[in-house]
Parts: sequence; C-alpha cells; structure tokens
Amino acid sequence: MRVAVECKSPLLQKSLEIFLSKYLSSSKQCDIVVRDEECLNDERCFYISSNPESDLRKPFSKSQLILSLENRYQTINKDKPQEAVEEETNDEPLNFNILEKRIDYLTKEYQQNILKAVKAFYEK
Repeated sequence: MRVAVECKSPLLQKSLEIFLSKYLSSSKQCDIVVRDEECLNDERCFYISSNPESDLRKPFSKSQLILSLENRYQTINKDKPQEAVEEETNDEPLNFNILEKRIDYLTKEYQQNILKAVKAFYEK
C-alpha cells in the first residue's frame, strides 16, 4: 500500500506523515491519497474530517487510520488479480543503518542539552 498525504492543515499533514512514514509515496505513484477536503470522482481519495460522511472521523488513532486505509486499499484492489497485488506489496528488506544513525544523533543531542541545563543550573 502506497499513500500520499495532501492536507490543507499543516498539523494534520505532519501528523499523517509521521503515522504513515513507511507507506508514503508521491501522489503520482500512490494507491491512496489522504486529504482533509472532500474530493469527488476519485476512488483513490481518502477523506479525513469531523464530518459524518468522511472516510475517517477526527479524532482518530494511528491504528484506526492504518486499519481504515488497509480496508480502502482492499476495496480498491479487489478487482485486481491477487498476483499483481502481491507484487506491489513486496518491499525490499528494511535497512536500519539510517535509523540507527538518526537515533545516535538524537541521543547525543539530547545528552548535550541536558548537560547544558545542569551546568547552567549549578553556575548560578
């Protein structure tokens, strides 16, 4: 499942990008486009709002979001042959090197900030 996020609300946009980080894709290559505005005549559109007619009502959890998107993905792809769907979902193995480097960087940055705060406290 490949998802693109196109929201007018910057807060919703960023939250969805964080929740769906492993599913994100460009809007041209995606299976589903998540929007906070109603969109007509586009079966790929997934509408999020507090409106009762929306595909997912606010507030929602990450698990509700992913479950709803997976359900939509299945309804969109039910007419495709199963082999084609399986080929699309086969991802290459995850590479954790980038994640490990990012965690190391954030940990060091956090440690430096704590040390600055402690030093500033005791220098007074």
